[in-house]
Amino acid sequence: MAEKLITNYEDVTVYGLDPETEETMLSQQKELTFCWTTKDGSPMASILSYFYADGKFWMTSAAHRKRVPAIRRDPRVALVITSTGMEMGGSRTVSYKGTARVLDDLETKKWFYRALAERLYEKFGENRVKEFAMMLDSPGRIVIEVTPGLRVGYDGTKMGAATTKSREAGILKVD
Repeated sequence: MAEKLITNYEDVTVYGLDPETEETMLSQQKELTFCWTTKDGSPMASILSYFYADGKFWMTSAAHRKRVPAIRRDPRVALVITSTGMEMGGSRTVSYKGTARVLDDLETKKWFYRALAERLYEKFGENRVKEFAMMLDSPGRIVIEVTPGLRVGYDGTKMGAATTKSREAGILKVD
């Protein structure tokens, strides 16, 4: 089937993110935007380091941060991951609605701290991994687990390719 030539960017839903590209982003990107709702219903967000395992997103925070009581009050959150800074380049994003849980049991903390430290610092050697995991292990730290629900993906490289085809076909002309 021939690709449709475009004249505007009104409907970008046709430039969906392929599962393979999403998987690459989840495994290689180290930060995401974590969004929650404040007590008065206002949206708020922060950039957090994460990893994805067993169909869930895993992050950490100090328990005194405002996001922690907000999650306990309303576990509905959103996550946004981009290809920014990745080798793949391009403008690719994937967003998820999700349900968050705050975990503070020792068993979870023990495996999580090591797993996050390896993800972030493995290339710097075992001593740096151990150091980071040790620094995370503080009395007021919690682990955030997010089970994703609705997913929306976008691949700007597909839109760029469609624009190029339309330009080459003479559909797009800039005065």
